[in-house]
Amino acid sequence: MKTHSGTRRVLEKLETQHPGADTELDYSSAFELLVATILSAQSTDRRVNLVTPALFTRYPNAVALARATPAELEPLIHSTGFFRAKSKALAGMAQALVRDHGGNVPADMDALTRLPGVGRKTANVVLGHALGMPGLPVDRHVLRVSNRIGIAESDDPEEVEQQLCAALPRGGWTRASDALILHGRRICKPEPLCEECAVPDDCDFYQALQKERRPAKPPKKTGAPTRLRAPRR
Repeated sequence: MKTHSGTRRVLEKLETQHPGADTELDYSSAFELLVATILSAQSTDRRVNLVTPALFTRYPNAVALARATPAELEPLIHSTGFFRAKSKALAGMAQALVRDHGGNVPADMDALTRLPGVGRKTANVVLGHALGMPGLPVDRHVLRVSNRIGIAESDDPEEVEQQLCAALPRGGWTRASDALILHGRRICKPEPLCEECAVPDDCDFYQALQKERRPAKPPKKTGAPTRLRAPRR
């Protein structure tokens, strides 16, 4: 795994390649981003953005959403997948916000992750993008890209979060995550577009791939040279 300075160098290059990287979920408040991020599990941001306008018109805040039943929510979020589990999570989350936080989204990791349907990734998204707090969301793209490049070394999202946070300044955590996510979506896909990457010289995966592609050197000759016999007459 790379040193902290090496990790910072890689992220500087990726942020240059993806200027203005940000969450691609549409939202106008921390509450809306919390809802959208819950819906984005096993779905795409584009799909979620098609669903949330009608959902937010009907349920503009936690108080309104807390009154909804899962059965009322299911038709509105059906296309995002896992709609039964998500509808229960949204209703439970809103009820907890009203009951424990006066309907407001708390700017605290522990409080957020106690809400139904909210894990560290979702909490970090909301903290970093809507609440102005340091947060480094680790999704499947961050896992794949960071392990391939060699700036992290784990399949566990929380361990990768800790490794990246230890190497980067707190104020850059969210920006770094956004750059890694965008790089994973556009360049470092499951089938990567290495020729379009800004960090091939820093990437462990690419360097290993190049090593495999190099032609093998011919074996060195060993032993005494073979003597040619004169033809018989």
